[in-house]
Amino acid sequence: MAIIGDQLLTLSQLKGFLYSGDRLEISEKALQRVKSNHQFLVDFSTDKIIYGINTGFGPMAQYRVSDEDRKVLQYNLIRSHCSGTGAQLDPIYVKAAMIVRLNSFLIGKSGVHESLVLLLRDLVNNNITPVAYEHGGVGASGDLVQLAHLAQCLIGEGSVNHNGVECLASEAFAKAGIKPITIQLREGLAVMNGTSFMTGISVVNLIQAHNLVDWSINSAALINELIASYDDYFSAELNGVKLHPGQQTVATEIRKRLEGSTLIKSRAAHLYKKVDEMYFEDKVQEYYSIRCVPQIVGPIMDTVQYATQIIENEVNSVNDNPVVDQETNNIYHGGNFHGDYISLEMDKVKIAITKLAMLAERQVNYLMNSKLNNMLPPFLNKGVLGLNFGLQGVQFTATSTVAECQMLSNPMYVHSIPNNNDNQDIVSMGANSALICAKVIENAYQVVSIELMSLAQAIDILKLTDRLSKYNTTVLTQIHSAFTPFIEDQPKYKEIQAVLSTIRISKSVN
Repeated sequence: MAIIGDQLLTLSQLKGFLYSGDRLEISEKALQRVKSNHQFLVDFSTDKIIYGINTGFGPMAQYRVSDEDRKVLQYNLIRSHCSGTGAQLDPIYVKAAMIVRLNSFLIGKSGVHESLVLLLRDLVNNNITPVAYEHGGVGASGDLVQLAHLAQCLIGEGSVNHNGVECLASEAFAKAGIKPITIQLREGLAVMNGTSFMTGISVVNLIQAHNLVDWSINSAALINELIASYDDYFSAELNGVKLHPGQQTVATEIRKRLEGSTLIKSRAAHLYKKVDEMYFEDKVQEYYSIRCVPQIVGPIMDTVQYATQIIENEVNSVNDNPVVDQETNNIYHGGNFHGDYISLEMDKVKIAITKLAMLAERQVNYLMNSKLNNMLPPFLNKGVLGLNFGLQGVQFTATSTVAECQMLSNPMYVHSIPNNNDNQDIVSMGANSALICAKVIENAYQVVSIELMSLAQAIDILKLTDRLSKYNTTVLTQIHSAFTPFIEDQPKYKEIQAVLSTIRISKSVN
């Protein structure tokens, strides 16, 4: 059980809620903030015109709503905007969005009734997530459509996923012994007018992106040991004079993973001595995809790390409109629901992860092409050349998947389309950006899985299994749990998925 509401929520804590089944509880201090803030809104809004309480929404805000219709207004907003289309969002994205929305409310600037935050807590802890859809949000006024489906669930309507099974919200509530909220004042607008879906999806993306970067470094350590590369590519001396933290960290991690290796060569021992040969069988410098890993993966790591800071800031921000501030005895209207911070970071992350997939594909190509590596049979074929095909088939998959990533790297951030009678005349497309980034991350997992299979096959061909560093031996054992080096041709699609499932951070079942 983790208590939220008193301190800033981190990606690490969110990972625990999403992947380890950690339950959450609301601090008493945060709950009191919510209660006090709601009461302030009730008192302050008397005889005042407040957007979304006694006015219409968006371009309809010029129309006043009577006091007796104020609650009906909130229900109408929720129901009218449940208009998502496309594929259902993975429940883990929805669960992340719910935690993010809850955390924002606990800051005590949204004027919501305490019953709303308590219900969000109970839904998360009971693994009840509303059915929401990939298409609908334009990312300014926040994730209006996706969040409308969350709001629909909160009032006990629509469909939900309960422990992985789709059912009516009313059925799931009855099984869990919980009750929907009753609108008090502005709960409909407060739920819908925010960035929590794009942020929740981004949280999941970043958890997986950090993991992918780690596996890219694992692959680099394996391939360097496999080909007995020189140690100066990832030395502290070489990388220390390039003043980028990501590059230096990647080089440090490769060195750690190669500790104790008897395969990595010292350039001083092999080349910094009297040499009589006029032609060298061993390459003096390896291809860029091998020797430039710190310089390539370093900026990817830095990009993911910076995006983590931005998304954590958003997780801990008030991102609806208006902002209810009892400390200054005022209500502020603006655009904290605008998702540009998220959209831009997810575009940057998807570009970075595309480059990671490109690197993996180039390393696969190196292993497959005997004319490049000069030590392995074509396509890592342990059978009869011409009769057998080895891993030729999986390379096609890696290449085509990377090509899709390259196409998907086109930024959403600059694809604003005005809508809502031009009230929303420039928008972030943050949900689209986050979802496309998620697709790129999934694609990259597929390519990295193919690379790991190729590395395992190559290590087996060269009979290096017992000569690897201790760390690489552990990594190879993990790969072998899902893929076995082979001679006779056989379908590989299930093994690709098995490796992917092995290296991906798996979802919690609670």
